[in-house]
Amino acid sequence: MPFFLPLLLQAYDPEIEAVMNRSRREKQAEAAAASASATRADGRIPVPAKYAAPFQACLDEATQSPEAGVAFAQKWRIDGGSFYARHCMGFAYARAERWSPAIVAFEQAAEEAEREGEVAQSARLWAQAGNAALASGDAAKARQDFDAALARGMAEGLEKGEVHLDRARALVALGEGDAARESLDVALAQAPQDPLGWLLSATLARRQGEMRLAQAHVARAVQLSPDDPSVALEEGNIAILTDHADVARSAWERAVKLAPDSPAGKAAADNLSRLPQAAPAG
Repeated sequence: MPFFLPLLLQAYDPEIEAVMNRSRREKQAEAAAASASATRADGRIPVPAKYAAPFQACLDEATQSPEAGVAFAQKWRIDGGSFYARHCMGFAYARAERWSPAIVAFEQAAEEAEREGEVAQSARLWAQAGNAALASGDAAKARQDFDAALARGMAEGLEKGEVHLDRARALVALGEGDAARESLDVALAQAPQDPLGWLLSATLARRQGEMRLAQAHVARAVQLSPDDPSVALEEGNIAILTDHADVARSAWERAVKLAPDSPAGKAAADNLSRLPQAAPAG
């Protein structure tokens, strides 16, 4: 097995990248769309009625055509759209994966929101700027923006947990494992139902040699998201490193079955190809 293990970690590198940058566009879409509701039952900050309809219209334009969304947002900003217009502009740029102007738009929206006394909205916009920076590959900028979001005093609960989770992703990319662990621990306490938190915690624990923690946290990720190929891949990686080759084989086979063409499925298939063949019975 000692020859196999370094190869396994090599095969895992593409999956680390895929997990750390998961659902970039979808995450921006969810965050922006959540802001457009004038009334909410989940504790998120509502958009005042004055802005709710044009904000939703702007998001709809950006969803259909990022260029049209940018044009809508620019006109609306001139017509008094406040920071909501800049917010939509950031969303439109993110839809087009034009991360640099997206970062600028979200940061400008955050600053304008704070000037208008909307500190909680400002925090959420700093967080979206951080996600755009993370998507662009600028982890240092992302950390700055996530720190700005948290400095605005985000309420306890899911949103604060998600920001700490994203901050941990940036810190992992910067090679600051201990600081990432601190943010991940907060994320797990604030957003315990998010399987990505447990997955990234397990991955970080594995990388830092904390195998008992890795085993416990990947088990929680499996419980919350049994059909996620990324979770199955990490379950196998931890299993092989803790001398449970049968569990590793089963987990990697599940990852391949779930999504053979995904980075997780391909990495799992590569790991399976490196496993020693089982000895014949008898």
